[in-house]
Amino acid sequence: MTTVNTVVGPVMGPVMDTAVLALDPLLSGDLDLGIVGIVILKAVVAFTLLLVSVMLMIWFERKLVADMHNRIGPAVAGPFGILQTLADGIKLFFKEDLIPDRADRVVFKLAPYLSLVPAFLVFAIVPIGGDFSSGDGTVTWFGKSTYLQVADPPVGILFFLALSSIAVYGVMLAGWSSGSKYPLLGSVRASAQMISYEAALGLAIAAVFLTSGSLSTHDIVASQVDGSWNVLATGVVPFIVFLVAGTAELNRPPFDLVEAEQELVGGFHTEYSSLRFALFFLAEFMNVITMSAIAVTLFLGGPAGPILTDTLGWVWPVFWFSVKVFAFLFCFVWLRATLPRLRYDQLMDLGWKVLIPVALGWFLLIGAMNVAGDQGWSLVPVVLGGLVVMAGGAALLMGAVAKARAERLAEDSPERDDVPTGGSA
Repeated sequence: MTTVNTVVGPVMGPVMDTAVLALDPLLSGDLDLGIVGIVILKAVVAFTLLLVSVMLMIWFERKLVADMHNRIGPAVAGPFGILQTLADGIKLFFKEDLIPDRADRVVFKLAPYLSLVPAFLVFAIVPIGGDFSSGDGTVTWFGKSTYLQVADPPVGILFFLALSSIAVYGVMLAGWSSGSKYPLLGSVRASAQMISYEAALGLAIAAVFLTSGSLSTHDIVASQVDGSWNVLATGVVPFIVFLVAGTAELNRPPFDLVEAEQELVGGFHTEYSSLRFALFFLAEFMNVITMSAIAVTLFLGGPAGPILTDTLGWVWPVFWFSVKVFAFLFCFVWLRATLPRLRYDQLMDLGWKVLIPVALGWFLLIGAMNVAGDQGWSLVPVVLGGLVVMAGGAALLMGAVAKARAERLAEDSPERDDVPTGGSA
């Protein structure tokens, strides 16, 4: 762990206490050009890997959705159409770049990068390899021990939540700065949707923190090496909440109301073209990959898995990590091909009336179980009591919602005069 001491003068002494820079053993000593080179190499490799993964993900989604809908899909550019994404990118690069007359030009140009940059920075804290089963997850590069991730800040999960919140500004500012009503409506929807589901997402992650006892992504993976994945240790419920809230955060079907074409043309990116539209497109699929990687890290043990051969043993953790991420990507594509888009009121009801209460109740239950374990209490009455309280809270919430709905329907329905229904004399 690297620490920094600042000395103002021979009389005043140290005025700043130690500050934690990173948990990576690569940065545990003095910095030199070799260490800086390894950090730059890791960043370049991660960025290249992410870009190639996005290209393959776009092709995979188009091909799989086509198969599920009994269509052909990409089949011309390259073998099995695998170069179709590259062809589309080249086409968008050479298209004319348009800026509306009523747009705020500075914000209009800045918005796509506010969506793209957080997606890459989130991937930087994800451990994609390392032997966690028999070691501490370190690998040796050029004689230096390091983690197979770009950075491992001690508050990595808070870093993820902060960047996911910043990504909201990209969508919101893109719609606001376009100077058009449809993008503005799309950006308003995006703001409400992301803020609503950010709360449920944070509560699901808080349950993982209570179980693992750390905010470092590396430590969270290390706590799951004995087979006790957090998906089971937290009781499955936070995992389900994370998946649903994460899908809504990504604006993926069935939660893609920010760009509902039958209502908003293209939503927040209606006025974008050429390279800036491609950046939004790139950010969307990059976020899908990073969210899948975060889900694997938090709940499914990350790259942890059996090392089947001693030869090239470092390959197996990367392989297990890729398989788990691929499973999530398949599910995202499956949802797009299967489910219809929700109504906006259904979207808000699911977030505020279902996911947030469930995530909060389960978080309190896990906290109560941790306190019971520390105090030596029996877990059975604590769990049963917690479930009874949650059931009572759910009943009260459902009753309040039903009463509010009935009152709203009574106010909206027109008053009718009594009409005689008898027959003629």
